Amino acid sequence: MSSGRRPSAISGVSASSEAEVMTIYPSVACIGLARILAVALYEILPIKIFGVKLSYLLFVLPTAPLAILMYAMLKVFGHRYTITNRSVQKWKALGSHKVSQVSLTDITSVEVRVLAGQKFYKAGDLVLIGGKSNDELMTIPGVPYPHIFRQTILEARDARQMTAASLATIKARPVIV
Repeated sequence: MSSGRRPSAISGVSASSEAEVMTIYPSVACIGLARILAVALYEILPIKIFGVKLSYLLFVLPTAPLAILMYAMLKVFGHRYTITNRSVQKWKALGSHKVSQVSLTDITSVEVRVLAGQKFYKAGDLVLIGGKSNDELMTIPGVPYPHIFRQTILEARDARQMTAASLATIKARPVIV
């Protein structure tokens, strides 16, 4: 089995290519109007009928066309966020234009911030923190189930650090001829 190419030192890890791990599109919870609707209408009446809040029954269906419009606008004019084995990237929702990226090695922590109105959508903002002064490197708004995406970022970062350490150890080994 000789292809003339050295196999990677660790199965599945390539020192020269970037691989996508996960991509998310923010929910409408990243739009201020959607959060206002959640706070002002959807959560206003706590009385439950058959386990469903009365405000959901009264206000969600009439405002559904507005929610659909916001959702469509996000898909056309919004962004998507991708975790790779090397970075967290912000892309235009349509097309292949990368807006920005943060290297996984620069991230020291990831905070979840749930703004008013985002709880209704089961969403929150992720803030990537890094650097010696704990700067905000990137904010990912309106992430559905933000704890899952946060955990994926942290696991990808840890894997990147361990891979780099393994490759450095392998590189430091003496060459046997």
